[in-house]
Amino acid sequence: MAKAKLARKQAQILTPEQLDPKMVARAQKAAELQVQQNQEVVDKFHELWYPRQVCWWMGAQMQKCPMDLFMYQEIIYENRPDLVIECGTWQGGSALYMAHLMDILQHGMVVTVDINRWMGFPFHPRIVYLTGSSVDKNMVQQVTDLAAGFRKVMVVLDSDHTKEHVKKELECYSPLVTPQQYLIVEDSNIHGHPVRNDLPAGPYEAVEAWLPDNEDFVIDKQCERFLMTFNPNGYLRRMK
Repeated sequence: MAKAKLARKQAQILTPEQLDPKMVARAQKAAELQVQQNQEVVDKFHELWYPRQVCWWMGAQMQKCPMDLFMYQEIIYENRPDLVIECGTWQGGSALYMAHLMDILQHGMVVTVDINRWMGFPFHPRIVYLTGSSVDKNMVQQVTDLAAGFRKVMVVLDSDHTKEHVKKELECYSPLVTPQQYLIVEDSNIHGHPVRNDLPAGPYEAVEAWLPDNEDFVIDKQCERFLMTFNPNGYLRRMK
């Protein structure tokens, strides 16, 4: 009896050749519409939440999406970078967050660069603060020299968000990223992706311009699976 039911069920399964093309087209269109509607919901929430982006980690302020912070945790746990280079310190919250993750793993340190030196930067033995422009040739050389002593290096770009500046940072710091580690370009959501249409071309456009000539890096869309991210197309992984 059970075998007969299974045989009837298998007989009802159509091969691709047996499917009605019009039915397939309708199903594809419905699926695409559902994806579009889902994205519209995500974008609307993104626009609502974006003005509220300031948050704190253990009393230190940062401007990050909590879903991206959770992704940072996954990336750091899975890839165990010896060094994270952060361009753009703000008030030190993200550097402290990464340092605390490294405390749990008992491994790693953070070098963070900013044009401003704030007396309230949180102290942590795993954090080194450097003051200056991230694209100044002397700063780039200083960071390059520091990175030379580490086997696994990850980079986060989160300073000036203009296209020209971010593209320059990509050119300066991508060579420091080691294979299988990440180069994260923050705030690629501005200039209408989907927020702040009023701002000029920024990180998203910098990645678009830079990536075709840098085949060692790929966009890891799995890092965007929590639906909302401040870094669309900004999670770049070095494959070789």
